[in-house]
Amino acid sequence: MFSITVRDHMMIAHSFRGDVFGPAQRLHGATFVVDATFRRRELDSDGIVVDIGAATQELNGILAALNYRNLDDEPDFAGMNTSTEVLCKVVADRLAEKVHGGALGENARGLDSVVVTLHESHVAWASYERSL
Repeated sequence: MFSITVRDHMMIAHSFRGDVFGPAQRLHGATFVVDATFRRRELDSDGIVVDIGAATQELNGILAALNYRNLDDEPDFAGMNTSTEVLCKVVADRLAEKVHGGALGENARGLDSVVVTLHESHVAWASYERSL
């Protein structure tokens, strides 16, 4: 399996519901380093996994819609805990929409999967992988 990874970051505010979250139930900020890894079994006709520039641009656009936002106020997240795991899935699903819509080029339709990893710190992160 071949892969390429592009990286960006986002800064958000949010709070959680549930005793398991302890003090994180209060409004707090988070800065995430975000990696998006695109995978495919065979390279495309250009000898690449996907256009790195297009992948970077689309990841940046998805994160820009979340950056500097209080996710508690965003309708897309109403009633949900925006845990790191949930945000991984949101970003991966939005990237999948971009792939299927052709935003990463026609050859990107041959991708097998995308993995999104949000790094909360240098010692903790979460990932979500989905098929394309």
